[in-house]
Order: sequence, then structure tokens, then C-alpha cells
Amino acid sequence: MRASMPFRHSAQRSTFALLLLLAAGIMLIGKADPTVYERTRMAVTDVATPILDTLSHPVAAGGEFIADLKLLYAAHDENRALREENDRLRRWRAVAEGLESENARLRGMLNLAPEAPARFITGRVIGDSGGAFLRSVLVNIGARDGVRKGVAAVDGTSLLGRIAEVGNRSSRILLVSDLNSRIPVLVGESRERAILAGDNSDQPKLAYLPAEISIAPGDLVITSGHGGAFPAGLPVGIVVRPDDSEELRVQPFHSTRRLEFVRLMDFGLTGVLQDRDLGPAGR
Repeated sequence: MRASMPFRHSAQRSTFALLLLLAAGIMLIGKADPTVYERTRMAVTDVATPILDTLSHPVAAGGEFIADLKLLYAAHDENRALREENDRLRRWRAVAEGLESENARLRGMLNLAPEAPARFITGRVIGDSGGAFLRSVLVNIGARDGVRKGVAAVDGTSLLGRIAEVGNRSSRILLVSDLNSRIPVLVGESRERAILAGDNSDQPKLAYLPAEISIAPGDLVITSGHGGAFPAGLPVGIVVRPDDSEELRVQPFHSTRRLEFVRLMDFGLTGVLQDRDLGPAGR
């Protein structure tokens, strides 16, 4: 091996010199005849292309394999999370079914009369009379569609207000924030009775609250059903306390700025007086 070392060093020096001479020759050919240089370069490229293409396949396959492993790992984590959520939903379903069965038995023991199902119709909001002196919206359904004065207007499940005026093809909804709106409500877990009084602001106030109350911001406000204008249990909003104020107000769940469709619910209640027929027979 020691004897072959001089030959290796001379071979390395010869190879370096040969490559240097080859590079210089290629540069001289390129300067002397660019056409020959370009053809030679393309010929070498054509010969090397299949080799480079063959060598690139393992690299691409390795990248795809790594990407597949990442996707598989992410799918495994997502599958585990979905299994845990499914288990929680099954437990909640079992609890809900048990409560439903218990509720049915208790209703049977109390001989409680079932509530009549509400009739409803959905209309599109075609006008907004919001302003400093009036909070109402106009919908494109009226008496010809079965709408009558006093029916509840809801957005999803929360209360918007009630029908105040009915035409043949349109109706006007008086919102809970209107100055003329007064709705009996229950507040919080203690179910304190109060009146939700509109004052043309975005947050109606709670009136006629008891002197000593256990109500805090965030408590739920629902209809009480007193007076027969609205059924009991319709969500209205949550209690809020405006800045620098001791007065409790209610932030409704709905937003009049995003109203597009409104559902009118007829529960068959007669707490709102109907307009009398002033035709020839009623005069």
C-alpha cells in the first residue's frame, strides 16, 4: 500500500489537470464556435437526462412517503379525537334519553295537559323601520298567509317581538327593543319576575324587579308566559350591566342588522287584543 501511494497522488494530479484542460477546451470551443458548443451541450444534456430522471424517482418517492406518513399520523390523531367525542355524545344521549323517559313518566303522574303544537310560517324581511322613535321590521307575509296580530316573531329560537300590524300581503313586527314593547320575563336561575321594557335602545331594561334580587350579568332571560301574550320559556337574551351604570339591561340574542328571514309562531294565545271588524256587519 505504501508503494502504491505515489501512483495514487500522481493519478489524482493527472485527473485534475485533465479536467482543467477539458474545461478550458470547452470554453475555447464555445468562444470560437458557439453553434458547436450549443450542440455539444445539448447532446450531453440529452445523454444525462435519463440518468437524472432515474435518480430523481427515489427522491420523489421518498418525499411522497414522508408526506403519507404525516397524513397517516394526523388521521390517527383525528380518529382518536373523534372516538373520544363519540363516546361523550353517547353518554349524553343516554342521559338525555333517561331524562326524557323520566319527564314523560312525571307528566303522566301529574296528568299534565300537553301543549298544542305551534303553527309557524317563515317570511323575508323587506323593510326596516329602525330609528330613534321606532323599532320594527316589515315582512312579506300577511293575513292571506294566516298571520294574525299578536303572534310571536322569532329568529331561530330567540324572541324578536310580536306582530303589531297585519296587512293582506305584509305584516309589521314590533321588536322587543321598541318603546311600546312590554314583555313579562323570568330572569336567572332564581326565576325572578320582571318586565322587559323597550326604550328604543339596543339593550332593553328590566323593570319592576324586586328590591333584593340575586341577578348578575350573564343570567338568562326567558318569557314567563304571564298575560297570555307569549308562551313560557322563549329565550330573549342575557343580563348585562352597561359601563358606569347600576341599571340592569338585557342584550337580546338577535341582531336586527343581520335579519333576513323571520319565523312567525302562532301558539294560539289570545293575550293580545285583536282588531275588531269594522265592516258593515260590525258597525
